[in-house]
Amino acid sequence: MAENVPGDGSWKGFVRKHWSMLAFWVAGGVLVAIGGILVFLWFVGNAQSTGLVPGTLDLWTLGNCISFVLNLIFWELVYIGIPIAAAALAGWLWWRRIPYEERKGYSFFRSRSRSTSGGGGFFSLLVFIAFCFKVSSDGKWNIPISTWTLNYLVYSYLTALAWILIIIGIPLALGGVWWLSRKMKET
Repeated sequence: MAENVPGDGSWKGFVRKHWSMLAFWVAGGVLVAIGGILVFLWFVGNAQSTGLVPGTLDLWTLGNCISFVLNLIFWELVYIGIPIAAAALAGWLWWRRIPYEERKGYSFFRSRSRSTSGGGGFFSLLVFIAFCFKVSSDGKWNIPISTWTLNYLVYSYLTALAWILIIIGIPLALGGVWWLSRKMKET
């Protein structure tokens, strides 16, 4: 059984016993951050020369923006994500080699409340996807964004927001009516 410092079942005891591995993972994290930035800069530098995007920003279309982001995500996953997945597998295998009694003694994460004060990211993504559908259905997908008027942008966003609210609101309203009817029957 591995010897733990009494009362040190968290980060302090872990660092004392496995400082070299922790230093290795910190160095790996720094290299991943630097690599991610370098891949981003490489991709941005080559995006124009490959014809993925126009040379000036005023000629960009929404299609260019989406294509640029999706290609960037792909190359980041290829050059950074695959090595991270391999490193995570190696880290998990290393962790499994630590005796069970020692692993059981570490409590890195205290139990936390399930409540959250953030949110809204998923809803924003849905509105953006609806906005992309709206722009595409208007035939402005491959029209430079610089030719759009502010009115078009605002009304398209509000239309996309209304679509999402209707799609989400109708099932919520039906569920609320069903729930109220059940509660009324109980009383």
